[in-house]
Amino acid sequence: MVSASRTPPALYALAVGAFGIGTTEFLPMGLLPQIATDLQVSIAVAGLLISGYAFGVFVGAPLITLGTRRWSRKTVLLALMATFTLGNLLSALASDYTMLMAARIVTSLAHGTFFGVGSVVATSLVERDRQAYAIATMFNGLALATLLGVPAGAWLGLHFGWHAPFWAVSAIGVAAIAALMWLAPDIREDAKPVALATELRAIAGAPVLLGLATTVFGFAGVFVIYTYIAPMLTQVTGFADSAVSPILLTFGVGMLIGNPLGGRLADRRLIPALLGTLAALAVVLGGFALVLDNRVLMVLFTALLGAAMFATVAPLQLWVMQKAAAAPSLASSLNIGAFNLANALGAWLGSETIARGFGLSALPWVAALVTVIGIALALFTVRSERRRTVRSSLACPQV
Repeated sequence: MVSASRTPPALYALAVGAFGIGTTEFLPMGLLPQIATDLQVSIAVAGLLISGYAFGVFVGAPLITLGTRRWSRKTVLLALMATFTLGNLLSALASDYTMLMAARIVTSLAHGTFFGVGSVVATSLVERDRQAYAIATMFNGLALATLLGVPAGAWLGLHFGWHAPFWAVSAIGVAAIAALMWLAPDIREDAKPVALATELRAIAGAPVLLGLATTVFGFAGVFVIYTYIAPMLTQVTGFADSAVSPILLTFGVGMLIGNPLGGRLADRRLIPALLGTLAALAVVLGGFALVLDNRVLMVLFTALLGAAMFATVAPLQLWVMQKAAAAPSLASSLNIGAFNLANALGAWLGSETIARGFGLSALPWVAALVTVIGIALALFTVRSERRRTVRSSLACPQV
């Protein structure tokens, strides 16, 4: 543990791994035409490479976390980055769609547990009042991946073929392994690891499950809009297709601003930060409905969406971890899976809204409503815990 004025170097090693993982998660988004043409599949089928990855994260996170629960956390992180690197090497070598999908699923197995265990390691490196900041520092790598990694991958794919970005991300994986080996402390669990049954009971408790549900619904609203941000900008607001990429850069800039802000707020007062960031996100999502016809405000709100979205990440992650004190790594990994489930849920809700004839203009209202459900779940959890605390204090005999 270091002084409050200094950031532990190991946090930067975690951020390098987060940058690589964040880049590879959405890498196919910028490569779909090349992949579809080369592998002779439709764009829709090529898009399933992203869905397959998300499914792998959701399923793999708890299984990998449980399977490695007796390992030192440094060993877990190194093994995960080795798996990540192998998956990207297989993607770079893929010659058909089946092999590429299998490689993507292999890669996805590193995602949830890396961020889950990484969050626990990050919080262990700093004082208690800087834990959310530590989580946010690691997640800065994910924000940079959105801002720089994915666009750079699209550029490489355009000029050197779709295999090239996967070679590049494999190199990032090697760099992350080196950084973790050099900088990450060899943090081990207690001499007597918590029993599996105890861990499972910890995550099966109502507070943890409600926390995970808060993540799913609170975050899903983002992807109701973000999945369809390009057609909203071009078909509703009237931007040219060429303007979409520069506008999305403001989303990444917003993420870099919102991420540390959410971490610092959560370190001061976790519950107000959690409720406040979710409320700000709901306001931004609903606000899109009022600015769809204004180009300047649409650019501004795209940046605000990135900031509000990522401001919620550290509070949500720390909240779930604190509710599962007996199983922080497992709860943390499950919450990463919950974020990915939120991505899928949001995209599906957006698709259903459009398919049922409500159009792109209705997406902001649906997005805001979903996030409000997440806020309601958080409020219910907070009030339930307060009532339990009051009952416990009344039941204790006075001495």
